[in-house]
Amino acid sequence: MARPPKKAVERRQSSLAKVVKPTERKGSKGRKTAERKTAARKSVVEKTAVRKKDQKPEVAAAVPSASHASGHSSGHGESKRELVVLTGLSGSGKASALKAFEDLGYFAVDNLPVELLPHFAALVAQSTEITRAALVVDVREGQRLERFPAMLKELRRQLDTTVVYLEASEPVLLRRFSETRRPHPLGREERVGPAIQAERKLLDPVRNVADILIDTSRFNVHELRAYVQNQFKRESDGKGLLVSTLSFGYKNGVPLEADLVFDVRFLPNPHFVPEFRKLTGRHPKVVGYVGHFPQTKEFLDKVTDLLLFLLPHYINEGKSYLTVAFGCTGGQHRSVMIAEEMKKRLARENYQVKAHHRDMPR
Repeated sequence: MARPPKKAVERRQSSLAKVVKPTERKGSKGRKTAERKTAARKSVVEKTAVRKKDQKPEVAAAVPSASHASGHSSGHGESKRELVVLTGLSGSGKASALKAFEDLGYFAVDNLPVELLPHFAALVAQSTEITRAALVVDVREGQRLERFPAMLKELRRQLDTTVVYLEASEPVLLRRFSETRRPHPLGREERVGPAIQAERKLLDPVRNVADILIDTSRFNVHELRAYVQNQFKRESDGKGLLVSTLSFGYKNGVPLEADLVFDVRFLPNPHFVPEFRKLTGRHPKVVGYVGHFPQTKEFLDKVTDLLLFLLPHYINEGKSYLTVAFGCTGGQHRSVMIAEEMKKRLARENYQVKAHHRDMPR
């Protein structure tokens, strides 16, 4: 095959070079345009990343807010949510202990099915009214009780949970069942002794996860109640006794709810002073009139000393409220003044006191 002439080849290469050079120039311009677009996209991505980074503290701040709403906030304004699970042997005093928790302000539930425990804990965690709850779980659950140790882990994720296990020696339990004449929950047909032994075996896994073990063999009802209250009362609960100072008039009878009654009719009667007749024992003029007599101060001092001696003993016996009544003829002047003054004196000693006036004109 004949080769093309040399000049023809040179002309073809020169022509090809002319075609290629504009294309190369156009490609260079396209690359610059693409680079500018890439840089622009990179800038947008970086700005978006910065914005997202700035938003992270807001998301983190929202987490405590959600926790606060669910009742698990540790802030100073929130009450600590507590759940006490009472369990143990039949006849060991769980019912008495539950009443003691109820007196302390706990929301009390007896014999709640095990399956409802997580739901109950969730309700307490979300409640605006219930901050402390106590419930009983025992052998009455039957085979479902086997699930309790596993459920306890879930409960503790929702609330500050304490398991209190009550027990007693077999002779004491036998005596208590004999005194109450009630059958053992494990069956009416079986004798109490074997039933107690079977119950111990069934409750052993629950006993192993208990936080507090209480042997009630040496406790009577009042001592168990006092023990529970001393263990679980809060500092804000004061001295654990609500005292009511009640004024009344003897002409209308002595109040049936009174625990202690003091007759103050020995004090001069403001009723016979015309300017005081329509006033009550709360009015400053009546307070000044009754209070200026030396026997009034002496009476108040002696009764205060007596009550400050008695109240701690009432508390030790498990008494949760006490009504101290003061009576005069009509229940309008003297008894009202004395009840109000006694309220102030006991409140200064850190007792919870309320004054009530049964017969005082409104």
